[in-house]
Amino acid sequence: MRIENQSFSIMNYISKDGRDELRLIERAGRICYGSSMSSSFDETKQFVKGLISRGHESVLEHSLLVVKLNTNRAIANELVRHRHAGYSQESTRYANFTKERFGAEITVIDNPYLDSVAHGEWIRAMETCEETYHRMIMEDGYKAQDARGVLPLDLKTTLVMSANYREWRHIFKLRTDKAAHPQMRDLMIPLLFELKGRIPVIFDDLGVEL
Repeated sequence: MRIENQSFSIMNYISKDGRDELRLIERAGRICYGSSMSSSFDETKQFVKGLISRGHESVLEHSLLVVKLNTNRAIANELVRHRHAGYSQESTRYANFTKERFGAEITVIDNPYLDSVAHGEWIRAMETCEETYHRMIMEDGYKAQDARGVLPLDLKTTLVMSANYREWRHIFKLRTDKAAHPQMRDLMIPLLFELKGRIPVIFDDLGVEL
């Protein structure tokens, strides 16, 4: 059994300083107001900032962000509830974790919120799940799709998630909030700060209470 931490990577191209993305949003927004494009990128940023401050966020739907998330099944189950997004996720029907391409083992996402005693119990539970899964497939002859029921919610899964910037703003508001699950916040807060550093304006007003 392998234990990993959560991680993310941005899969689609983001232009330097988010220029292409913001200019596209501006072009779409200018259609609504019948106005001319800005003469400078600073003016473009001010225009998009004005759209957001006025609640005219539908224009943000014209730019897309694609992110690969390595998390557990429980956190992924929460994320796929967001309606205005596209998803591709590793399948436990077709991924047979007894095969060498998976290292002949399952991978689970660590839980840093357990004390040392509980963490030891958690490891034993994960190992029991793995042992049962392997026995059902290797000794009892079941297919992966039949044995997957014994896999834990902390099983690592890879989720590719695509959404427009308006939906990502909504996602971050919910999933970085203090009321969100701690492991959800561990995943989404660093992603939000990564985007704040790469794309100006769009996420600037989203604060996070640490």
